[in-house]
This record gives sequence, structure tokens and C-alpha cells, in this order.
Amino acid sequence: MKNVLITGGAGFIAHHIIAHIIKHTDWKITTIDRLDISGNLNRLHDILKDFSVSEKKRLKVVFHDLKAEINSQIESEVGKPDIILHLAAASHVDRSIKYPMEFVNDNVVGTVNLLNFAKELKNLEKFVYFSTDEIFGNAPEGVSYKEYDRYNSTNPYSASKAAAEEFCVAYENTYKMPIYITHTMNVFGERQHPEKFIPMVIQKVRDNKKVIVHANEDKTKAGSRHYIHAQDVADGLMFILGLKNYTHKGDFGNARCPKFNLVGPEEIDNLTLAQMIAKTQNKDLIYELVDNHSSRPGHDLRYSLSPKLLQDLGWKPKIKLSQRIEEFVKWSLKNNRWLLEN
Repeated sequence: MKNVLITGGAGFIAHHIIAHIIKHTDWKITTIDRLDISGNLNRLHDILKDFSVSEKKRLKVVFHDLKAEINSQIESEVGKPDIILHLAAASHVDRSIKYPMEFVNDNVVGTVNLLNFAKELKNLEKFVYFSTDEIFGNAPEGVSYKEYDRYNSTNPYSASKAAAEEFCVAYENTYKMPIYITHTMNVFGERQHPEKFIPMVIQKVRDNKKVIVHANEDKTKAGSRHYIHAQDVADGLMFILGLKNYTHKGDFGNARCPKFNLVGPEEIDNLTLAQMIAKTQNKDLIYELVDNHSSRPGHDLRYSLSPKLLQDLGWKPKIKLSQRIEEFVKWSLKNNRWLLEN
């Protein structure tokens, strides 16, 4: 039995990981969360309903804001985890443009505080930092960024995540910590924030309202992404945790910190995706293409990460994107309150 510390456990991606760990392992989980707009205890309440009393007891929730150092009281609550999964982050691009220092404190200072706690753990097996595709910026046509490509942050949020990622690499090299980094992008699934693109489209189509789809300047090509379901992220994470003595062959110099693009294998443009959602609801899509550059400062039209490394190692999502979308649309319409909550 392992002890796992998960930061941001009441958040969207992390609560899916918690459910996956409870279902597929005998591990004990402690989660740190400050329970703000991103952390919603109703998520944990929902997933725990499907587990037995003994399984529920394997999860412990500790209230703490990582902008503050992990003091002795929090240490006593957390114990000595074997694995740390760091998902807690401020992640709203528009808010980062307005309040950049808020994101430095949450994402950089918070990560360093956690690293300082982790480096004193003699039993630590892995520290996994969840980064983002946005650190690489806009992807030109035909380009899919690999794990060690250069950063090109286009907003303070992505810059803060890139900075925290570099601190992880520095701590790996300086203190010989067992740190892994994942880059995820456009994760969707049950109990997601309703403002995100897929739940937003589900709502708009349901209510026969217009869907705004961001496109290039002449409004002929919609933006595109590699979407992935949160349950597939959890499955991919467990695959990464199971890698033994992994060293990336393309490391530069003495850098040993393994990085993995944990993304969907297929790229899809947002108009095609919206049409897929409308079709699942047996409705026509009412939409308008708008210029992404003028309407969404700080946002990029196309993000693309290469899934090849994990595929070569033997992992890819087990369920096709089209099936995941159809299942999520039906779940959302049946669980309407998650389309209304923040």
C-alpha cells in the first residue's frame, strides 16, 4: 500500500484521478485543497457515492493554500507520502492577464513550497508536476510540440506554469529528486466547469442558442486541439507511475527530468467538435465563426502536442474520442446541475 498526496483534489482533473486510484489500487490518498472557485467538494461527494465505506476512508481532505509554506501542522496531517501528484494551480488565462502576480504566487511560489516539502522526504518515489500545452504557445500548421521543445508563453498563466516546470527541473538536478512532468491539454469530462468549451456547447445546443467558434482572421478555419477525457488522463498517469527507471533518451546535458505529453491522439477543430455535440443531441448547430486574434487576447488558435513518446512506450487512450464525447454529452444532459454550477 502506498500513500499518495494529491494537490487540488477537489478540482476537475484531480477528482477523476482520485476516483481512478480508489477503484484500481489499495493506496491511501491525502489531498490538499484551498477550496476556492476551482475546488468543489461536490465533485468528491459525487465520486465517493460509488465506493464502499472502507474505500471512502482511504481519502483524507486537508485544507491548505500552497502559497503558504507547509508547516508542521500540515505535515502532521499529510504524513510522508510515497508519491506526490501536483495538480493545484490557478488556470484562468483571462484572469492571469488582469492579475499576473496572482498566478506567480499560486503557480510558482505554491510549487516551490511543495517542492521544499517533498525534498525532505526520504521515501519519495515520484513527484509528478502537471504542466500544460500552453507553455509552448501557438502551434503553426504541421507542428506538434515534443516534450522538450522550447517555451513560448503567450500569457501570464502559461508563463507561470513554465516557470514552475523549470523549478521542478532545477530541483531534480540540484537535489536529485524523482520528478516527472506531464503536459496535458483540453481535458474534458464529468463535473467540468460549465464555462469550458465542450460543456458550454452542450448547453448552447440544448437551449437552441448560437455557439461562438473562434477561427483565423478571415474566419475560414476554426481553432483546433487534442482533446482528452479526464479518465484517460488518470489512466495515462498510472501508466507513467508504473514506468521503472525511465530515462528520456533525448535529455540535454545533465537534465534527467522525464517529461510526457499526456494528450489525445487525434486533433480535431472546434467546429467539427461542436457539430459532433449537436449531432449527439439530434439538433442542428447554430454557430458563428469569429476572429480569434481580436476576440481572445492571450489565447492561441491552435495548440498541438505530439503523443508519440507515450504511444511508443505503449500507452494511448483505450476509448475513441467520438465515443467519449457522446457519453459525456448524454451524462451532462442527465446531470443538468453540472451545466449550471461553477
